[in-house]
Amino acid sequence: FLTLVGIGRQSTNLTLLLLSRQIVARGLLDVLREFSDNENDFISVMETVARMSEDGEPTVRAELMEQVPNIAMFLHESRPNFPAAFSRYLVPIVVRYLTDPNNQVRKTSQAALLVLLEQGLISKADMETKVCPVLLDLTEPSSDDDYKIEAVAIMCKVVTMLSKDTVEHLLLPRFCDLCSDARLFQVRKVCAANFGEFCSIVGQEATEKLLMPKFFDLCSDSLWGIRKACAECFMMVSNSTSPEVRRAKLSPLFISLISDQSRWVRQAAFQSLGRFISTFANPSSTGFHFREDGALLEVPRCTLDSEEMHNFDDIHTSVPREMCGGFIRTFSNSNTNPTTTNNAKNAKDTEQTDENFNSFNYWRSPLPDISGELEMLNCQKSEEVIEEEEEEELDCPDSKSSPGKATSDQIQKVLDCLQPHMDDPDVQAQVQVLSAALKAAQLDSPEDDSPTDDGLTEPEPQEQPEDDIDIVSVESKSSELIESVEEEGKEDSAHSPVFEDKPKIQNVIPQQLLDQYLSMTDPARAQTVDTEIAKHCAFSLPGVALTLGRQNWHCLKDTYETLATDVQWKVRRTLAFSIHELAVILGDQLTAADLVPIFNGFLKDLDEVRIGVLKHLYDFLKLLHADKRREYLYQLQEFMVTDNSRNWRFRYELAEQLILIIELYSHNDVFDYLRQIALTLCSDKVSEVRWISYKLVVEILQKLYACGADDLGLNFINELTVRFCHCPKWVGRQAFAFICQAIVEEDCMPMEQFGQHLLPSLLSLSSDPVANVRVLVAKALRQSVMEKAYFKEPCCAYSDELEETVMALQSDKDRDVRFFASLDPNKCLMDTAPLI
Repeated sequence: FLTLVGIGRQSTNLTLLLLSRQIVARGLLDVLREFSDNENDFISVMETVARMSEDGEPTVRAELMEQVPNIAMFLHESRPNFPAAFSRYLVPIVVRYLTDPNNQVRKTSQAALLVLLEQGLISKADMETKVCPVLLDLTEPSSDDDYKIEAVAIMCKVVTMLSKDTVEHLLLPRFCDLCSDARLFQVRKVCAANFGEFCSIVGQEATEKLLMPKFFDLCSDSLWGIRKACAECFMMVSNSTSPEVRRAKLSPLFISLISDQSRWVRQAAFQSLGRFISTFANPSSTGFHFREDGALLEVPRCTLDSEEMHNFDDIHTSVPREMCGGFIRTFSNSNTNPTTTNNAKNAKDTEQTDENFNSFNYWRSPLPDISGELEMLNCQKSEEVIEEEEEEELDCPDSKSSPGKATSDQIQKVLDCLQPHMDDPDVQAQVQVLSAALKAAQLDSPEDDSPTDDGLTEPEPQEQPEDDIDIVSVESKSSELIESVEEEGKEDSAHSPVFEDKPKIQNVIPQQLLDQYLSMTDPARAQTVDTEIAKHCAFSLPGVALTLGRQNWHCLKDTYETLATDVQWKVRRTLAFSIHELAVILGDQLTAADLVPIFNGFLKDLDEVRIGVLKHLYDFLKLLHADKRREYLYQLQEFMVTDNSRNWRFRYELAEQLILIIELYSHNDVFDYLRQIALTLCSDKVSEVRWISYKLVVEILQKLYACGADDLGLNFINELTVRFCHCPKWVGRQAFAFICQAIVEEDCMPMEQFGQHLLPSLLSLSSDPVANVRVLVAKALRQSVMEKAYFKEPCCAYSDELEETVMALQSDKDRDVRFFASLDPNKCLMDTAPLI
């Protein structure tokens, strides 16, 4: 028995000793804080840490490693005078623990290493001389399997935190070898999952030369999990290759994955399909690019090289702007008629011939005016030819020939000028129009190249002026010719049968990829691939639309309409959240024709779908023409009704959007429609909704006075006074004080009118029985009203009354009221939210 007791006592002592060492390890940071002021004491502590790192108990080593990131951060921020301490004492511990026999210690060291790299606490020299060599040793073919698998994983994680040179020279060769590890599928799987990161770090040249062969092998690996990992990282790999490699090599490879025998591989491939298609987008031709956070941005206007600029300057043309920018115009000015002509007669004819309206010219973005080239080319004709034309015109008064009209040779020269810029969709449209005009001109003038209009314009009752033919009129007058000469009619209107019947064929991306993408709405795909495949299709649709460009919207239109009526509300919700981005891509005419009906359907959908259009209501409405936008004034009230009345965030979002939307409407519309919605929101049961609505009220008042509608502003002020200042509930009276302060701070109205119409009511609340009301009155008067120059003037009629009121509030029985009435306006204010 005594022997057992002795063994028990010995075990207890060992446990206490172990606990004491763990406590010491856990408290190292506090010890360093106490003794780091003295260099000798600091070195002693760090040497103690080095000795503790050799403790035989794994729990002590793991505890010590958990403290390393905190110690490193402390040294970095508070003790910059010890720059070498971390590298000398702590980095060797981290590196050594990567090969520790205990699994818990290794995992802790790996996590610590990642934290140190993320915080930038390990120098490049330490990474190259201490960390990377250990990782390379652990990934040797002869290395232990467990160590090797862990080292591959940590190497793939640290690669994103290293420089390109370090990765390319130290880690890339080993990574390529690991991709072909025939013995450990876990190693190949880790490599496949992180393949995209390596490609993005090393760049295009190394990717195509060294990594692409390995990627092909991994995509055909015998294990479906590895092929699935390849499908998931396909977009990153594609982004690191040239367009030629992307089209010729990666596209067939992706098709093999999307038709893989494993359902899980097919599922991952379809989920990545839209993202892969988006890598074919060319910002120089689309005019837009997606930022990393998903926002759609216009690309900056590109700059031509000196030779091109010189050539275009010589002929005084506006083509470079349109060619370089793609869709250059800003969509905030979408009210402007998208078709611009250079003569008044065409505009007049358009107004007078509505029954002959041809939508060809009106749905697409404006074409550049290249009439300058035609004029320049005309000037190159010899004087003899010009004299002959003038004589012919005198002999034949009915002839429509003129020096300003284009011949087939001239059109051909313009086509040659446009050829170098065929990657621009707008230029493609110009070439189509001019090609049709050229064919017509050749048909009408088979024997000579004399100028003629018969093939370019429709018969008109009156003779056209000589200077009436420019490239825009050529485009508008030859639309029927385009439909007859070019059967595809690639630039026809969204409303025409040609557009509806047009085959879903394009030349931007491999057609097989587009066909597979369009098949994602097939119900059979949901059964054989993924039940949420339609949601993935909807999620990536803006990126696919951007890639194809608005000229190929006909390829996606049916698919979009199918998704918009999908029975799964998650699919419709996804589209609702991105419809404003799609509107930017398509432009105002296609938006009005194809997106507005779907947008209207979303407005009547479930709250989960409606919130998508509500969050971007302003972004969508600003893209519409004024007349179409005004129709939504009648529907904004519908957002007040929700499926669940407790969904207060819906109403809060509505108030936030209305604050933005005010600028889109006239002051009369704001007063007639938005004012009523704002006042209703001000009476909401939820305080968050009420307070954002008070800001909305202030914005409306500012709009009225900014537009000179003082009479409407005064009516609104009287309504606010009755509704809030005389409200039987204290929250209403408190809101009036808040609104008054915001009006003063935002300069919503002349201070003279504020003093006349609002200040007396505000002062009357200084004796309100509720302290929370008096608090905001004191804050408004002391911080805002009395700081205005108008109320500081000696001749101000309100200065005495203001001083008396503030003095009374400074002696108020409530401590918070006294505080705000006495607070210096220049000091930072405390948060008054608890008082509201």
